[in-house]
Amino acid sequence: MGFLTGKTAIITGAGRPEPLQNGAPGSIGYGIATAYAKEGANLVITGRNVQKLEDAKEELERLYGIKVLIVQADVNAGADNEAIVKNVVNKTMETFGRIDVLINNAQASASGVNFAEHTTEQFDLAMYSGLYSAFYYMKACYPYLKETKGSVINFASGAGLFGNKGQCAYAAAKEAIRGMSRVAANEWGADGINVNVVCPLAWTARLEQFQQAYPEAFKANVHMPPMGHYGDSELEIGRVCVQLASPDFKYMSGETLTLEGGMGLRP
Repeated sequence: MGFLTGKTAIITGAGRPEPLQNGAPGSIGYGIATAYAKEGANLVITGRNVQKLEDAKEELERLYGIKVLIVQADVNAGADNEAIVKNVVNKTMETFGRIDVLINNAQASASGVNFAEHTTEQFDLAMYSGLYSAFYYMKACYPYLKETKGSVINFASGAGLFGNKGQCAYAAAKEAIRGMSRVAANEWGADGINVNVVCPLAWTARLEQFQQAYPEAFKANVHMPPMGHYGDSELEIGRVCVQLASPDFKYMSGETLTLEGGMGLRP
């Protein structure tokens, strides 16, 4: 029996990713899904790429004996986003009958583009995939999280905290998510819903690609943590998300937690 056995978690952006150069899975969303699966949670994972979702479902169910519902979902500037998200939530309730944890991890962006060169389309990409996605999922899941006294875990970034060069839209979306999360924590605390934000620094396939495509921007923005390694998507970021689903963490609702390699939680 795992800590989360019998509970249901929705994780956006959790398809099985491209591997890192060392062969390990290379995304935060999949790392979180793995950590939750090991604790017995049933999962609802969303993403744009159906094949990556199917690959994640096959592996997680085979390795950990849980049930995984996959729903293709892409929140973007040209879609009926409220309907897209409601479809995910409705299918979740039809399949599992409850929602205990919502993890808003999905985010797309055009990194490495200077502020003055950012286009409206690039800005919309970051805002819709990150901020608007979290907004719609939180609204749609609220009544069910109220029933289970559940948790919302949103993802922000050091890009917003520190104003990373070349990440205008990404930083804007992540800081907006932090502000929105604080409001939800204040409003929903009386309902027993825990709302927190994690700002991770994990080595992912996307970060690896960023290093290769924009070496100067990478050097300027991504700094090795003092402990000498980047965070592990499953063992550090994923395990933090498991902890944040615990009743013991209710008192921390509304906090922004930064997680750097080997450094643990820092409010």
